[in-house]
Amino acid sequence: MVRTLDAAAARRWADLALAALVAERAAIDRINVYPVADGDTGTNLLQTMRAAVARLDATAPDTLGGVLGALAAGALGGARGNSGVLFSQALRGMAESLRDVEAADGRALRAALARADELAREALAEPVEGTVLSVLRAAARGAEGADQLAVAVHGATRAAVEALAATPAQLSALSDAGVVDAGGRGFVVVLDALHAVVRDGERVSPDAPLPGGAGALEHESDHEYEVMYLLGDTDQQRATALREVLCGLGDCVSVVGDGAGSWAVHVHCDDIGAAIEAGIDSGRVRGIKVTRFADQRAAFARDAAVLACVTSRELGELFSAEGADVLVEGPEGVAERFGSAVEATGAAHVVVLPNDPDVAALVEDAVAAVIDGGPDVVVVPTASPVQGLAALAVHDATRRRADDQVAMAEAAAATRRGELRVADAEALTWVGRCRPGDVLGMVDGEVVLIGDDVLTAAQDLADRMLSTGGELVTALVHADAPGGLADVLADHLRRSHPEVELAHYPAGEIGAVLLLGVE
Repeated sequence: MVRTLDAAAARRWADLALAALVAERAAIDRINVYPVADGDTGTNLLQTMRAAVARLDATAPDTLGGVLGALAAGALGGARGNSGVLFSQALRGMAESLRDVEAADGRALRAALARADELAREALAEPVEGTVLSVLRAAARGAEGADQLAVAVHGATRAAVEALAATPAQLSALSDAGVVDAGGRGFVVVLDALHAVVRDGERVSPDAPLPGGAGALEHESDHEYEVMYLLGDTDQQRATALREVLCGLGDCVSVVGDGAGSWAVHVHCDDIGAAIEAGIDSGRVRGIKVTRFADQRAAFARDAAVLACVTSRELGELFSAEGADVLVEGPEGVAERFGSAVEATGAAHVVVLPNDPDVAALVEDAVAAVIDGGPDVVVVPTASPVQGLAALAVHDATRRRADDQVAMAEAAAATRRGELRVADAEALTWVGRCRPGDVLGMVDGEVVLIGDDVLTAAQDLADRMLSTGGELVTALVHADAPGGLADVLADHLRRSHPEVELAHYPAGEIGAVLLLGVE
């Protein structure tokens, strides 16, 4: 158990909350009914949290107040939607309450949650029960009376889960659709991440699928647009006046500050120009975002996809047969085509299998260019197609997304990768000097044997890899490999390792003569 929440623990909470929102985004979007059934609450919370963590990464504070302050500032600057604005205010409340606290115990945390509840309610011109506000208030009250951090966090999270379950009874829009409040669900996800940090991975939030299916909700807003912008060079008096003007133009109005002179403005309305002009009259407007609600429906054709990066048509067909979308491209072309390949999946959540160390680095850089307003992209580290196939073999679209990603990553990491290459230059290796034309056997990127015959080296490499155990060997064979290589390997394994199963496939033009995977 974590006894006090310090800067390091708060940092872990931010990272875990971001990962949890990535996993839950699509599910939260599907139950987004109130105040507008526009299917974007999960997306908005995720983008807001990404902005918060990006600010934290950029400033790298080393105090608890500094970490929470950076998260609050980043969340306000990058707030998306009504839910993002409210989340930014909850973070601001915690940051204000814990600004001068080196490490928070249960008493300090319950005070922080109370301040978060207070600022979130002040953010809205017309607070409504049955929303995230009810869940946040329940969390603050659930922590009351607890002096120990673990007890306070557990009480707050349990109370938040119970309050979330009660939201349909408070709002007819939720009960009619058979769902809980989407914003409240997002807050429970974030709070449950804190629970996991403090209580050694223990979760409170149920893993059961959320009610409400894709396509079940309809747009019912009285207004056409959501308008958001940041406002500077103003004060509390002018911010209050702006809120009154915006209330006359639409609904879901919030004008909230960070306590340091920056304000985030949100309104649902029909007159975009009037909403922006009101801001210009009140201060300096920047970062304008306008969304037409009708355009947000059916943004993605499906919920999730796996995208495998491969270097040959034959590998592409192999991964495609296993249910993956494929990008057939060498390392030099991945960066250029990655964004369009992710978009072509039509999925709200995309798991990427790079299948090559060089491609993995390019993909990590390219992800930042596609996540803003687009699908969630998670990269599972696979350094070889054999690891990618192992990860794909355990993929289960019905499993909780975060658990599925962990299972895929674990399967890839548990697969030892080997390869045979022909040396094209003289070099010094871990096992001696090689010369052009020598056959190099490699395990996990390191040379472990040097031979002069591909067929013999393939058998030796398999024996070395199986010396530490294994039940399945996967062999991907280059188009120009010596004839009968797969048959020779199969005969050898039947004699020397009869307990091992071999699966071999033609791999086309790949960088090695042979790729081996041992599971």
